[in-house]
Amino acid sequence: MENRNRKKNKKSFDRDEPKIKSINKSRKAKRHSSKPGNKLCTITPAKNVMAEAEVEEDFETEFGIWDLSKFLGTISLFDDPDFEFSEKYVMIRSATGSCVKYYYSEPSLLTVPTRRLDMPSVAVSFNLPHSVFHEILRAASVLQLPDLAIRSEGGNIVAAVLDKSEPTSNDYSIELGLNESGAEFDFHFKIENLKFIPGDYQVDITEKVVSQFTSKSGGVKYWVALEASSKYSG
Repeated sequence: MENRNRKKNKKSFDRDEPKIKSINKSRKAKRHSSKPGNKLCTITPAKNVMAEAEVEEDFETEFGIWDLSKFLGTISLFDDPDFEFSEKYVMIRSATGSCVKYYYSEPSLLTVPTRRLDMPSVAVSFNLPHSVFHEILRAASVLQLPDLAIRSEGGNIVAAVLDKSEPTSNDYSIELGLNESGAEFDFHFKIENLKFIPGDYQVDITEKVVSQFTSKSGGVKYWVALEASSKYSG
């Protein structure tokens, strides 16, 4: 019976590992819990960034990971590994015979999403192509600026990279498109919370506290809390 169960729960993450990695890029020490099914969810300890990835694999066992970075690092030790899910641990095996027994974490100890987030009424929406997103992140890195502002300026939506704490700091800006809402706004994000899997995104921002970044290629969504300094006037 035990052998049959192992075979049944044997998985290969080769196709889905990029998506798994993508939901861990915003923080180094995310907790992670997977329930039966094909969706992976994670949230930062501060609960200000949540991510969900829909993968091709169908998980039959619920398991929790205390340190997702360490788990992904363990996977990187192998080329095209297989996974055998048991009640308390997962065996990660290579074709050459090497293996790691990786124990699950107690779910009650993890900071994990408890329910799906329902977005409030959307105030501002725009497309964020990969080339533009990459340029914004690169500018933040080169200029060593920690903040991103999404603003209404002269009938347009503008992204500005800056340091909110320094009025005379350098800044970088780029137009994202027309402000079809007609509203005035100045939404603020921390750059460190925007390290997503590369791609084109549909961005929806509410006038309250949350934004949603949806991958145009499908399968991955991020929800990011706005900074308290954000402003909106409809």
